[in-house]
Amino acid sequence: MRPELAWRPLAADVTLAAGVGALLTAGALSAPDTRPLDHLAIAVASLALVAWRRAPATVLVVTTACMLFFAIRTNPGPPAAFPVLVAIYATARAGHRVPTVVAAAAFLGGAVLAGLAGATERPVQDLMDRTVLLLGWFLAAAVAGTVSRHRLAFVHQAEQRAAEAERTREETALRRAGEERLRIARELHDSLTHSISVIKVQAGVAVHLARKRGEEVPGALLAIEEASGEAMRELRATLEVLRDDAGASRGSGLDRLGDLVDRARSAGLPATVTITGEPRPLPAAVDGAAYRIVQEALTNITRHAGRASASVRIGYAPGELIVQVDDDGDAGPDACAVPGIGLTGMRERVTALGGRLRAAPRPGGGFTVRAELPVKDPS
Repeated sequence: MRPELAWRPLAADVTLAAGVGALLTAGALSAPDTRPLDHLAIAVASLALVAWRRAPATVLVVTTACMLFFAIRTNPGPPAAFPVLVAIYATARAGHRVPTVVAAAAFLGGAVLAGLAGATERPVQDLMDRTVLLLGWFLAAAVAGTVSRHRLAFVHQAEQRAAEAERTREETALRRAGEERLRIARELHDSLTHSISVIKVQAGVAVHLARKRGEEVPGALLAIEEASGEAMRELRATLEVLRDDAGASRGSGLDRLGDLVDRARSAGLPATVTITGEPRPLPAAVDGAAYRIVQEALTNITRHAGRASASVRIGYAPGELIVQVDDDGDAGPDACAVPGIGLTGMRERVTALGGRLRAAPRPGGGFTVRAELPVKDPS
């Protein structure tokens, strides 16, 4: 139950106890032979009803004893059974059958004996009619309590089934996600591994033959051999991530930035690296995203910027990591940057981390990519 609604059952129980107490007290005041002990018995039995949900068996004992004492002394009739009826309902609702039967039998037996003792004033038939009426009331209260118990059990089982269905649905979703990761891993392995392996082997053979003949090995050929080897390593790391349920990233990070820039240089792109601030360990997601942004930016410069040079800047600032890649290529200040797959992927990575990305032509010509990635400082 929600905390803001927890007071409602208690308020209802207090209202019930007050109502029963007021009704019995009014009847007792109208009787000429009522004593202070009778009023005390009514007060105790009425107050006990406040706890009928939490301690039904105790409430049954208290109400039966008090109201039987009151009934024997004053013979008030059926109203004296009202607190006992509530207690019988509560005890049957809690599943205590034997106390219910014993209390009902004790109250009815005591009431009958008290009525027989004063049978000179009232006919015996009237006494039997009242006893049968009380017996019917007690049976109705016990049946109502039993029905309520079964209803509560049904509701509890329904809630358990709903929780089990929710848990099963989550497990099914996780299993399907795992199966989809494995399928993607198989597709990547089957479609890319063979082709990259062939490229690496062919480039290696060409380099070996050139060296064997004493010829100078072209830089582009060396770059192809190195890039294909790096592609195989990253592909294996990606496949491991897909096959790992935890999804722990083991891809490239800024620790391999030097190798990335060296490959760009060997492919004919003059590139420099500048690091500002105090380097510190980064979260795996931020580290991997920074590496991929530099990689994609250098690839775009090689493909689209013509005879250009690149400048890579990594800035460790408080609470963020700044990655900026500039080139002095052919793009003019008014050029329109068409968002291809590479730029779209950059923006998605940065957005997923809650950062900002700017990819636009530079005022003096060329193009700039600047990413600001938030980094939570360890506290």
